[in-house]
Amino acid sequence: MIADNDITSALQAQVAAGIAAQEPLNIVGGGSKAFYGNPASGKLLSTAEHTGIIAYEPSELCITTRAGTRLQDIETLLAANGQMLAFEPPCFSLASTIGGVVAAGLSGPGRAWRGAVRDHVLGVRLVTGYGKTASFGGQVMKNVAGYDISRLIAGSMGTLGLILEVSLKVLPRPATELTLTLEMPDQEAYELATTMRRSTFPLSASCYFDGCLYLRLSGEPSHVFASHRKIGGDPLNNPDQFWLALRNQTHEFFQQYDRPLWRLSFPPATSVVSRLEGNSMVEWGGSQRWVYTNIPVNLIRGIAQNGNGHATLYRGSLPGVNPFQPLPANLLATQQRLKRAMDPHGIFNPARMYKDW
Repeated sequence: MIADNDITSALQAQVAAGIAAQEPLNIVGGGSKAFYGNPASGKLLSTAEHTGIIAYEPSELCITTRAGTRLQDIETLLAANGQMLAFEPPCFSLASTIGGVVAAGLSGPGRAWRGAVRDHVLGVRLVTGYGKTASFGGQVMKNVAGYDISRLIAGSMGTLGLILEVSLKVLPRPATELTLTLEMPDQEAYELATTMRRSTFPLSASCYFDGCLYLRLSGEPSHVFASHRKIGGDPLNNPDQFWLALRNQTHEFFQQYDRPLWRLSFPPATSVVSRLEGNSMVEWGGSQRWVYTNIPVNLIRGIAQNGNGHATLYRGSLPGVNPFQPLPANLLATQQRLKRAMDPHGIFNPARMYKDW
């Protein structure tokens, strides 16, 4: 246990000063996700010194930590106890913090099977837009009436409050993992991945790239190896290195900078979008598609919308284009009411998500 310290009070004082001066604040942890979303503005407010594990009992499958604690340190501690953050958050640098993980809401290869960041957030402690500290949720999963604020914070890009602490559900690491490779056309790969998502195969990640389907099986050895015999394919050498490169986006696919990189997210049943498959990578059994393209913004977002999904301009910038898909009018109105309720003075990471936020 690490006792609370003066850094909490100092962070709260900075928020109070920002409110009093009507001065926007640019909340930053490790700064590794500065590329994501709109450019930051406002006076720097760093949580990097607000570190430490507050509570961790492996048998309770929960960890509570301050927002500035490095992701790498948390994962090292969990690994030593045979546990993990099942949503596999990307770690873009050694400075990546758990507060940034929750604020960005980015998940790794296992997201489609193990849940997103928000599914593992049990509780948060914030400095609110009123300059006060408040806690939401707890350290156990439970039903919540009305807004579940702790989960709303996941993916909010720091626009709803200053994260002080987070409580996260953790899971045991699989007893066995095996990654299979199968060379096949994209349509066959999509159909196989879709079939497997509806089956009892212990699938925990999938990726289709450069004509090859990668399938990660996780679980008890007997189930994993029996599944291998039914599926076929060749075991991949150094599978941990492959999935880590996908997770942290150090894989060769992510090293291209000649065109904007779009991330398209769709419901699982959506068919392959052939017009976008030229220079792409497909994850999550077809639900997440990375595409380098210069096609018009209205076309790529129209394709996403027609598939009940959304298209995010993940890397690169285009004049007048917001990185995140425009919201329908009714959802935008709800989001704006939420923003006003949580941040009435509009000081937290203004315009980080949308220009009027």
